[in-house]
Amino acid sequence: MEMPKPSPDVLRRKGAVVARLSQVLPQDAIIQDEAETRAYECDALTAYKCAPMIAVLPSTTQQVSDVLRICHEEGVPVVPRGAGTSLAGGALPTADCVILGVARMNDVLEVDYDNRFIRVQTGRTNLSVTGAVEEEDFFYAPDPSSQLACAIAGNIAMNSGGAHCLKYGVTTNNLMGVTMVMMDGTVVEIGGAYLDAGGLDLLGVICGSEGQLGVVTEATLRILRKPEGARPVLMGFDDNEVAGQCVSDIIKSGILPVAIEFMDRLCIQASEKFAQAGYPDCEALLIVEVEGSEAEIDSQLSKIVEIAKRHNPVELRESRSAEESARIWLGRKSAFGAMGQLNDYMCLDGTIPVSSLPFVLRRIGELSKDYGLPVGNVFHAGDGNMHPLILFDANKPGDLEKCEAFGADILTLCVDAGGCLTGEHGVGIEKRDLMTHQYTPQDLEAQMAVKDVFDPGWLLNPAKVFPLAASEPRRMAAE
Repeated sequence: MEMPKPSPDVLRRKGAVVARLSQVLPQDAIIQDEAETRAYECDALTAYKCAPMIAVLPSTTQQVSDVLRICHEEGVPVVPRGAGTSLAGGALPTADCVILGVARMNDVLEVDYDNRFIRVQTGRTNLSVTGAVEEEDFFYAPDPSSQLACAIAGNIAMNSGGAHCLKYGVTTNNLMGVTMVMMDGTVVEIGGAYLDAGGLDLLGVICGSEGQLGVVTEATLRILRKPEGARPVLMGFDDNEVAGQCVSDIIKSGILPVAIEFMDRLCIQASEKFAQAGYPDCEALLIVEVEGSEAEIDSQLSKIVEIAKRHNPVELRESRSAEESARIWLGRKSAFGAMGQLNDYMCLDGTIPVSSLPFVLRRIGELSKDYGLPVGNVFHAGDGNMHPLILFDANKPGDLEKCEAFGADILTLCVDAGGCLTGEHGVGIEKRDLMTHQYTPQDLEAQMAVKDVFDPGWLLNPAKVFPLAASEPRRMAAE
């Protein structure tokens, strides 16, 4: 869906803005040609597209500060962008904006193994953070499925999680400090290389704020010692609800696996065809991984297998080697790419109480029949972070709108079940008009008041997160 073209006024302003940006950035860091800006017209939510007025690629915090100061003085909106893997339209431009990409900011600035932290520029990819410390047997815990490509900047913006967040937490649990540039160019340091800062928890406000408050250019991240070992067990079931109940029973038992991942038949079949991981022919599949010493692993897995047997699994396969573990995880890690071979899809991100898994899975199946659109379920079952993948045909008139309505019903179902609209993908444009289903007008007013403090001109990442009916009058009044 194409967004509005730039107005004549925007085109007139473009030259003046480029002239000023050229004074603080190298020429190859400014992208103004219309054909070249198309590379930034969308993120991974490709249903919506709009080329920005300009895109810039700074390399330092000072350059980011200079860009934001100029845009603030010119009244130009700025959309921060990491690697563009957002599935909620979090980095979708507007026609009058400057895209500020951090892709060139990928240096490791400091590593301290004694105090267990690493400080990096936020354009660095998630997986390469672990890559910088793994020779010393350390790792960075949050591991979103896009970790090969996604940037730390986006992880902080959306509070990303991953398969191992059940034990280690999501980004906010592993973020110690940030360097952030405000919209007027002011550089602030929040948190640092210590466990907890005094005073207001501004770090907690920034993590998950989706580029509404500032541009994070550097991050101090917690790194951990690698465990002695880890081992997964694969479980196949003939019913989604039974698999969901098994997850609930494992959590209730007091065992804390490092990961519990769920895949339904559609995802299993697509992944098996794509990755040939050796998955069983069943309705639902769980991958449960534990870690520790060999004795700890054996003890935990024996209890988990005992719980699983009460639910009559069609297959129980405990890994006995690193190669077998890699194959068990191969299909899960390939699921999103594999589903893309079937059709276009929209990936959702509702979160629910684990005890509600059987009910919510049943209702998603019923809604799928009502809408006539297939849906594959693959998600982090241990913490209830669901990722339904709704298949549709982008070239078929009306299919996208039907898919969006189906997605809205799933997300409101998650809220009604006691959960929330998003676990790690963020609100972006995808869920902004559903915010009123989770939050009262007073709640939204409090959230927008926080943005007023950090970005009084409402220039950062416009048209995201807040319902337009509530935010547009506020933004226009700030102009």
